[in-house]
Amino acid sequence: MSAGHLHRIALLAFGALLPAGCSSTAGTAPTPGGQPAIFGLPAIETDAAGRCFGRDITPAVIETVTAQELERPAVIDADGNVTSPAAYRTVTRQQIVRDRSEVQFETLCPPAFTDEFVASLQRALITRGFYRGTISGILDAATGRAVQDFQRSDGPDSPLLSIDAARRLGLVALGAEQLGG
Repeated sequence: MSAGHLHRIALLAFGALLPAGCSSTAGTAPTPGGQPAIFGLPAIETDAAGRCFGRDITPAVIETVTAQELERPAVIDADGNVTSPAAYRTVTRQQIVRDRSEVQFETLCPPAFTDEFVASLQRALITRGFYRGTISGILDAATGRAVQDFQRSDGPDSPLLSIDAARRLGLVALGAEQLGG
């Protein structure tokens, strides 16, 4: 594989994270290289340097606008009196406020999503008011929704945890750019 090519790690429906070394069972499939699968999350791509990336589709934002448009102007006589009032009509139309776009963001590679890491993620999300479930260490649908809610305002609108969100949660070391380097 050339350095510029990315390969995909398949991800399946939400469920439990397979512990490293665990053989696959019915309904689960090992990812390339025997890495644990993160169920139900978007696909993760790995570059030649071993960094992992997720993709997110940011949907278009469409706004409905209602306006009053002049249908017939007022008729005014020579003395300045209104002989016929203006007529307006209500017009409703939709306009695109933000175009649809695809974004790519750096994420943790699947081996990082251990039971201990996911439990720490759940605790960090509870502390910030985004997760209300039990601390199970399982990357389930509720945890994915909490991740998505947490990073939606300042990152991808995805249940896949971005590196930036993991740093903001205090779960991974800060990069050189955050340390001023």
